Amino acid sequence: MEHLSPNQKAWRRFLRNRPAFYSTIFLLVTVSVILCGPLFCPYSPLDLSDAQSLGPNAHHWFGTDVLGRDLLARVFYGARISLVVGIVGATVSLLIGVLWGAVAGYAGGRWDEVMMRFVDILYSLPSIIFVIVLITTMEGLLKDWLTKHFSAGLADFARMLFLFAGLGAVSWLTMARIVRGQVLSLKKRNFVEASRALGAREARIIFRHILPNMIGIILVYTTLTVPSIILYESFLSYLGLGIQPPQASLGSLIAEGAAQINPLRIYWWMILFPAATLALTLLALNFAGDGLRDAFDPRAER
Repeated sequence: MEHLSPNQKAWRRFLRNRPAFYSTIFLLVTVSVILCGPLFCPYSPLDLSDAQSLGPNAHHWFGTDVLGRDLLARVFYGARISLVVGIVGATVSLLIGVLWGAVAGYAGGRWDEVMMRFVDILYSLPSIIFVIVLITTMEGLLKDWLTKHFSAGLADFARMLFLFAGLGAVSWLTMARIVRGQVLSLKKRNFVEASRALGAREARIIFRHILPNMIGIILVYTTLTVPSIILYESFLSYLGLGIQPPQASLGSLIAEGAAQINPLRIYWWMILFPAATLALTLLALNFAGDGLRDAFDPRAER
């Protein structure tokens, strides 16, 4: 009889989940194309030309925008920025959520009560409003000063940092609750009690014995956090509060395309291709995240 580890069993269940498996393949191919796009796309995403508002053709597969920029290059460029925002934001969420939840769950008592009431307060705030207020406030306070004493480029970079921080700051709450619940269960196990009896320090018990037993759950919810942050960023960019021109994200490209649809003209390609790229990427990420969740579910069939 073949003996498999829990991770090997989870991997087999994931492979049997066809939507999740094919979504993962699609994501790998999409990321490869996005990263390697400049190698086979002859146009720069920022170069202007006289070929303005052209539909898809042999030279411009996705057409051009109102400034004559190649839309395929712009989609590659915007998708890279959106993915970076999603990954960085999910990493911020992961670090804050795991540390907060692990400390609260392991400390217990009054520390747990205070820390989780703080999480409840943040949960009660409209998250997107919180991000908008954070970005606009920090930009208003620092943009003019950074531009005056340093450069406009540094001010734009600081704006992106505020965007990452804001999106990460509203995305760690669920992670903290999940980690706390798991830590409350694991800290009563025999292997934790044995480590404590042997004199292991609290930090070593948390990072060496408790968190490694939660890798599956942490991985699942990190995967599910990436599409939510990409969607947040796209919404902010659509409102003009995210990535600023001449840089572009999928959200800002969709906003530019939507502005070109009116009763007098319909430049459908300017909104179709960025929106399709965003929708397919988010759909694949959600399928992959759901597949990982089902694969690591201890109640799943072996």
